[in-house]
Amino acid sequence: MTATDPALTALAQGWCALSLLHERIEAHIERALQSRHGLSVREYSLLNTLSRQHDGPGGHLQMKQVADAVVLSQSATTRLVTRLEDRGLLTRYLCPTDRRGIYTDVSPAGLALLEKARPTNDAALREALDEAARNPELAPLVRAVESLHTLV
Repeated sequence: MTATDPALTALAQGWCALSLLHERIEAHIERALQSRHGLSVREYSLLNTLSRQHDGPGGHLQMKQVADAVVLSQSATTRLVTRLEDRGLLTRYLCPTDRRGIYTDVSPAGLALLEKARPTNDAALREALDEAARNPELAPLVRAVESLHTLV
């Protein structure tokens, strides 16, 4: 393949469209969450991810798993956890079976904020997708997103 190969050019254009869709959605959700709940998209994502933990085998996530789930480095995830812990939205405690492990859980205040913010997140996502669907370059990607029924 050369730099002028049509397949490579189409692939690059597809990636640009996907990146544009992501950026528009994230920016729209960010504005809504910040203005109504004082949360960033990353903070919301972290609270949401941690709220799905449970007792039992595999129920708690290690920091690396949390970092992967919110698509941040481990150090950025640690800083984010610390900021939310300082705000009283998360708590950390030692793993009862492995004293070297530290778990992070959403506090009652964090759960309450998450429940208030969830409708805002969902409405902003819907608005951003509806707006993007009006763009002929983004419409096929919107349809693809809407056809997904599970998260990977």
